[in-house]
Amino acid sequence: MTTKTFFEPRTEASERSVQRLVRWMTAAAWTTLLFGLALTLGNMHHFSEQNATLMVGIGFMVGSVHIYVIRTAIHLVHARSPHSTGNDDRN
Repeated sequence: MTTKTFFEPRTEASERSVQRLVRWMTAAAWTTLLFGLALTLGNMHHFSEQNATLMVGIGFMVGSVHIYVIRTAIHLVHARSPHSTGNDDRN
């Protein structure tokens, strides 16, 4: 038995909320990167795994990349959804 899938039309409010989320995640990624960079550059004098501040700084920099990748995925999925093209395949 086959069922038809019904998609609600995209509203302008959902479009704004996704754009707001994308902007927020971009700012969070850059802030996290800069914070990690500051921690890392501030503690380069003792470069070893024993330097916890250095390791946390590197972790923040890696985390910022993950935030940005997730942000990009959300943006691409939202942009390529069937509703964004305006095509209506319902019969």
